[in-house]
Amino acid sequence: MAAEHPEAAKQLSVVAEYVGSRLPEVGRDIGDYVVAEIPELRGDATMVKILRASITENAGTLLHVFENDIPLEKVEGPAAALEYARRLAQRGIPLSALIRAYRIGHWRFLQWCLDELNRQNAAEDLAVATNRRMLQTSFGYIDRVTEHVIAVYQHERDHWLLSQSAARAARVRDVLAAGDVELDRVEPALGYRLRQHHLGLVAWLPTPTDGGEGLSRLHRVVDEIAHRLGCPARPLFVPRDAIVSWAWLPLGPDTDVSWERVSAVLEHGDPSVHLCAGCVGSDVEGFRATHRQALRAQELAAVADPVPRFTQFATVAPIALMASNVDDIRSWVWGVLGPLAVDDENSARLRETAQIFLDNGCSYTATASAQILHKNTVQYRIRKAEEIMGHPIQKEHTDLEIALRAVQYLGSTLLRTSTG
Repeated sequence: MAAEHPEAAKQLSVVAEYVGSRLPEVGRDIGDYVVAEIPELRGDATMVKILRASITENAGTLLHVFENDIPLEKVEGPAAALEYARRLAQRGIPLSALIRAYRIGHWRFLQWCLDELNRQNAAEDLAVATNRRMLQTSFGYIDRVTEHVIAVYQHERDHWLLSQSAARAARVRDVLAAGDVELDRVEPALGYRLRQHHLGLVAWLPTPTDGGEGLSRLHRVVDEIAHRLGCPARPLFVPRDAIVSWAWLPLGPDTDVSWERVSAVLEHGDPSVHLCAGCVGSDVEGFRATHRQALRAQELAAVADPVPRFTQFATVAPIALMASNVDDIRSWVWGVLGPLAVDDENSARLRETAQIFLDNGCSYTATASAQILHKNTVQYRIRKAEEIMGHPIQKEHTDLEIALRAVQYLGSTLLRTSTG
């Protein structure tokens, strides 16, 4: 990269001085542009006022950096910017809207600076060098400040969720308890309709987070799933502690859920978030049932090795319902699978083929097609598995089906070591 032009810092200082003389106008222009582009930031006059103050303070600080060649490590986020991040967190406005405001506002700010640089009609090499310095410094500033306001947002969001959750959690516990519910009183208090279909979720992080933003991360995942499923209203989100939350998705009259969309959110989202889901339930009893199912699925997921990202109760119901004692289910699995319950690659391959064989009605042809294997290979594996277990694999062998499913889900938690 070419050495910096010796006059670039001075030229940028001149640009900053002129743009800074029009700071109120610059702030209004950027504020108007941001509000026009981001619908989530409109409507509340107080919030818009704080947004404009944040924009003006950020612009003024960055111009001050330009003008006086201040190192970025000495720059802190403006007070109005931090307060705006806190207010957005308290109102549940998505963090993405805040980040987008910085991107869009940065672009608009640069237009003012570039227009002034062009107006000064500097020599081409100086103009290019000044432009490069302007971009490098401004992007560094925005990167630094956005990291700061994101941390403030996440901290405030967790604090707000926890402070607001106590009363809501008490009302939810009342609903979950057996008995009649006064819907006309409870629904407004919860901000959630019980007279509809629900999908219960348990979302959690395996360990506490350093930044204390765990609840915000869980909340974002739940909101994204609700968005992807087209829920007609906002989910009911109830933190249990700093890393575990209960949630209910409002499905209205719908009973179908696209599990592929749910999985996609987790696959492409925060890799540390784990999720369990119950089955769709209706009205108050369904609200309770889907929650119980999600809890049972989460209890199962917590002892699995490795811990799955997503667990749907319907796919693990028999295991979840009988897995209250892992030692007991391990003993039972060993009794059903015998020496095939060993944690090694060969046993895993035989178990997989046996499970697919049972799923396909003990058809060698269908199993070969599902595994993309030759039919003779499937026959060899089934025969080998039968020899190891000491009993045949046959249709309606319920114990074997459940044992194989349990191992598929809980993994090495239920298996012997290869040397044991």
